[in-house]
Amino acid sequence: MSTTTTLSPLGGLSRSRRLKNAGMTGIIYVAFALAVIPLIWLAVTVIVNGIDIFFISNADGLDAGFNLEFLQQSMRGVFGSEAPYGGILHAIWGTVLMTIAATVISVPIGLLTSIYLVEYGTGALKRAITFFVDVMTGIPSIVAGLFAYSLFAIIMGPGTKLGIVGAVALSVLMIPVVVRSSEEMLRLVPNELREASYALGVPKWLTVIKVVVRTAIAGITTGVTLAIARVIGETAPLLVAVGVTDSMNFNLFDGRMMSLPVFIISEYEKGVLPCNTATCIGEITQYRAWGAALVLILIVMALNLIARLIARYFSPKTGR
Repeated sequence: MSTTTTLSPLGGLSRSRRLKNAGMTGIIYVAFALAVIPLIWLAVTVIVNGIDIFFISNADGLDAGFNLEFLQQSMRGVFGSEAPYGGILHAIWGTVLMTIAATVISVPIGLLTSIYLVEYGTGALKRAITFFVDVMTGIPSIVAGLFAYSLFAIIMGPGTKLGIVGAVALSVLMIPVVVRSSEEMLRLVPNELREASYALGVPKWLTVIKVVVRTAIAGITTGVTLAIARVIGETAPLLVAVGVTDSMNFNLFDGRMMSLPVFIISEYEKGVLPCNTATCIGEITQYRAWGAALVLILIVMALNLIARLIARYFSPKTGR
C-alpha cells in the first residue's frame, strides 16, 4: 500500500518533484532573460545611434536618403564639423589587415602548441608550457602592446609604430586563447580513432594531421573565431604600438595604421565641435564614433558567420 502511494503521480513525492522542476525551469528562464536583456539593449543602442551617420548628406548636411560615403572615405583632409564629414575606410582596412596578420601569426603557433600538449608533451616541459599559457591568458592587453612596441624599438629603433607591431601585439593576446580552445577540442577526440589509425600502420604524425585535427576542426575553428573576437575590439595595445592616422595605409610594414576601436575612442574624445554655419553638424564626431561601433559589430558578426560555414563544410560528415 505504501509502495503504491509512493509511485503514484498524485503522491507527495511526485508533486514535490514537479514543483522543484517548475521552480528550476523558472529560474533558468529568468537567468536567460537577464543575460539577453543587456545584449539586446546594447545592440539596439548601437544600431539606433550608429545608423544616423548613414543618413547625413555629404553635400549640404541634411538628410538625403541612405548613403555609403561614410564607408568610402578616410579622414584625410577633414577638419571641424563642415562637409565633407569623412569616413572610416582607413580604419576598416587597418582593422582587417592587422587582424589577419595576427591570425596568421597566432593560429599556427597556438595549434602546434596544443598538438604538442595533447599528443606529445610529457614531464616538466609540458607543465611549464601549460603554466605560461595560463599566465598569458590573464595579462592585460596594454602589456601586450608595450611588449610589441619594445621589441620593435630594439630591432628598428625607438618610436617605431607600424601596423605589423599592432599585429604582433594582438597575436600575443590571441595565442593563449587558441592554445586553450584547440587543446580542449583535441582532447575530445576519442582515443579509439587514434588506435584504429595506428592499427592500420599509419604513423603518429599523419594520424594527428589526418584523424585528430580533422575530427576537431569544427571546434578549432570556433576557438580561432573566439580569439579573433577577443582582439578585434582591443584599443590600448594598438594605441601604444600603432598610433593614430587619418590616411589610408595598406602596408603593415610602412607607417601607422588606424583601427576601428582606436577611431571610435579618438572621435568620441573630440566632443561636440563648434558650429558657425547652418551646414555644419556639431555632433558629427559622435555620429562617426557610433557609426564605427556599428560597423565593428557587423564585422564581428560576419566573422562568426564565416566560422560557422567553415565548421559546417570542413567538419567530418557523419553517416546514418
